[in-house]
Amino acid sequence: MIRVTDIHKSFGTLEVLRGVTLEVAPREVVSIVGASGAGKTTLLQIIGTLSRPDSGRVEIDGRDVFALNDKELSRFRNERIGFVFQFHHLLAEFTAFENVCLPGLIGHRPRVEVERRAGELLDLMGLSARRDHKPGQLSGGEQQRVAIARALINSPAVLLADEPSGNLDSHNRDEIHRLFFELRDRLGQTTILVTHDENLASMADRKITMSDGMILEP
Repeated sequence: MIRVTDIHKSFGTLEVLRGVTLEVAPREVVSIVGASGAGKTTLLQIIGTLSRPDSGRVEIDGRDVFALNDKELSRFRNERIGFVFQFHHLLAEFTAFENVCLPGLIGHRPRVEVERRAGELLDLMGLSARRDHKPGQLSGGEQQRVAIARALINSPAVLLADEPSGNLDSHNRDEIHRLFFELRDRLGQTTILVTHDENLASMADRKITMSDGMILEP
């Protein structure tokens, strides 16, 4: 599902990624761990096409993503990649249901189809009774579950999560952790998790450790 080949990335004179190669199979949940500054988030941003590498190749679902032009890449990102961040980035003026619908509507999918899928996802997240609440009326765990539903609205090929439970208390953290594996089991979702949480990292099908811009061999 994901093939990353010899990725290099520098910011000025600082070499952040030094020849990273990685493959992730369909339905696999992979965690990436390492000290701050190891290059984890930069790698995730490149896989998610939010940043371009200086050299190397990224293939997602059989597509060489950086061979696409900007318009094609933007559409591919909207349709095939879902993002979950530490801070949920929900729009405060919209309800949970409206927040979930937004990427589907931006992608010009039929409104009826988008709204049906949003309802299904909120039900999967256990949030049907909260669909008309705005983010300020939701707990931190509820807000993050809305953000995950939003990331899934277009049935992405891959789900990328950067410290998805880093801003939650222990109860909500455990709920979010279990949710990623339920998504794998129920939806067949391929997922990469960047995390400092050892419990979450160890739950993954495979744990990868990064150090100084490289993946350490097991």
